[in-house]
Amino acid sequence: MMSDLERAVDAVVNECLGVREGESVLVVCNPATLGLAERLRGAAGRAGGEAMLAMMAERATHGTEPPAAIAAAMKHADVVLCPTQQSLSHTAARREANEAGARIATLPEVTEEMLARVMSADMAELRRRGAAVAHALDAASRARITCANGSDLELHLDGRTAIPDAGEIREPGAFGNLPAGEGFIAPLETEGGGTLVADGTIGGIGRVNPDEPVTVTVENGRALGATGPQGARLMEMLSAPGPEGTGVAELGIGTNEKAILTGNLLEDEKILGTVHVAFGASAAIGGTVNVPVHEDCVVVEPTLTVGSTTVVDAGRFML
Repeated sequence: MMSDLERAVDAVVNECLGVREGESVLVVCNPATLGLAERLRGAAGRAGGEAMLAMMAERATHGTEPPAAIAAAMKHADVVLCPTQQSLSHTAARREANEAGARIATLPEVTEEMLARVMSADMAELRRRGAAVAHALDAASRARITCANGSDLELHLDGRTAIPDAGEIREPGAFGNLPAGEGFIAPLETEGGGTLVADGTIGGIGRVNPDEPVTVTVENGRALGATGPQGARLMEMLSAPGPEGTGVAELGIGTNEKAILTGNLLEDEKILGTVHVAFGASAAIGGTVNVPVHEDCVVVEPTLTVGSTTVVDAGRFML
């Protein structure tokens, strides 16, 4: 009998990515994720793929590029799996490999326990929710986030296209983040403002102290400052590559009923009924900014109104 982890690995390789006989499959990992990477490589080999493993040192931040040799290998693979500590989702290497036709799944900070649990979600329902979120985002020009802790942030969506992330990565050039479970869009980087209170998890930092949530002040699409020690650390990371790092990069809505709050962003941003706003790189998801930083801020029980549609009501998913 297969374990939950074995079933999850099999689902990633066969259901999500649809690895076929003779395809070249590249698994990119760090030393800390080697064990899971070897499981993924083994499953890809059993599916008939020519499966290879490339291990690199950890990067400084999410969105930092991999070594040039790995970036080149990604462009020549049919399928790329990235179980790494720092996310490669928002890198030029990932985008260029997709443009070359590779199917790519990133799994930043993934653990074996998380993958086994969160990949047990109802995949058909994930697809339905993701499509509903993307449709609502595409139909609106404005989004407003509020919450009981004081969030009141307006984002502008004009001209941008939403992306459902529901584990469907079977077409050439497809990209997804696994475990799956969100719908997202890149808002306009120079528009919108207000207050965002992150009371869940912040990428690159981890679980926010629930007694001291981080309040981010946004003006003209840029984070101007954030409260508390964790807020100061967030601003330090966003500002490191220059002013563009502070720009609004993503609005995402969690759609996975198996995800729970753990302090690991990969899972926490997928929690059903949560919202996350990221700052930094947006070019990989339809925006215009390409910097080596992309940090998400999760709001646990938000209300999100997109145009005239309530997508989330005090943490309850409404679509």
